[in-house]
Amino acid sequence: MMSRLQASWDARAAANFMLGGAGSGLIALSPFVGHTYSVLLGAVLIALGLAAVWLEIGRKLRAIHVFFNPFTSWMTRESFAAVLVFASGVSFLAFQQKILLYVAAIAALAFLYCQARILRAAKGIPAWRAPEVVPLILFTGLVEGAGLGLFFSSDGELLTLFAAAVLVRGFAWHRYRAAVRSPALELPGKALVWAGTVLPLALLLLAGPVAGVLAVATGGWLKLALVTRASFNQGFALPHLPVRGAR
Repeated sequence: MMSRLQASWDARAAANFMLGGAGSGLIALSPFVGHTYSVLLGAVLIALGLAAVWLEIGRKLRAIHVFFNPFTSWMTRESFAAVLVFASGVSFLAFQQKILLYVAAIAALAFLYCQARILRAAKGIPAWRAPEVVPLILFTGLVEGAGLGLFFSSDGELLTLFAAAVLVRGFAWHRYRAAVRSPALELPGKALVWAGTVLPLALLLLAGPVAGVLAVATGGWLKLALVTRASFNQGFALPHLPVRGAR
C-alpha cells in the first residue's frame, strides 16, 4: 500500500508548533532578554498556537479531555506545562518577582520539549518518529525565542546565545536530514541553512533584529512543511498474498 499524507493535522496544528515553539523559546530565554514584555509576548504566542489547534477539534468542548492522560500523552504534558507557563508568567508580570520568571522559563522549556516529543510519538509517520526530530524542534524553538529577543535587547549574552543556538540548530538539521529524506523539506531546509543560519550570523552584529526575523521565519517554514507536507504515513506491503484453496 502506498504511503499517504496524513489528514489529521493541517496548518492549524502546524501553527501550534510555529507560534508555541517561538513563544516558549522566548520565555525560556527571557532571563537573558531582561525585558518584561518578552514574557507577555511569549505567552500570547503560546496562547495563539493552542487556540489554533483548538479550532481544529471537531467537538470543541472535548478539549478538556487533553488533561486526562498525563502518564501516557505528551499532549497532556504539554497542556500542563502551558498552564504552569501562564500561571507563573502572569504572576511575574503582576508581582515582578525574579523567581517567578525562572519558573516560567523552566515551564516554557518543558512545553517546548513536550512539543518535540509529540512529533516523536507519532510512530506511523517516518518524518516525525525519527529521534533526530527532538533536538531539531527543541533548538528551532530556542533560536526563534532568541531571535524575537533581539527586538528587546542587544546584550552580548543574548547575542552569544542566539549565535550558539543557530549553530546547534544547523547541526540538528544536518543530523535530521541524514536520517530522514523528504523532498518536501529540501527547500525549507536549504533556506534554514543559508537564510536562517549563515546570513543571520553574518548580520548579527550589524542588524540583530533582521537576523532574528530570518531565523524565526526559516524555522517556522520548516515546521510548517514538516507538519503539513512531509507527514506521510508509513504504509505497508503484503509480499505474499493468501490464495483461496491453497494448502
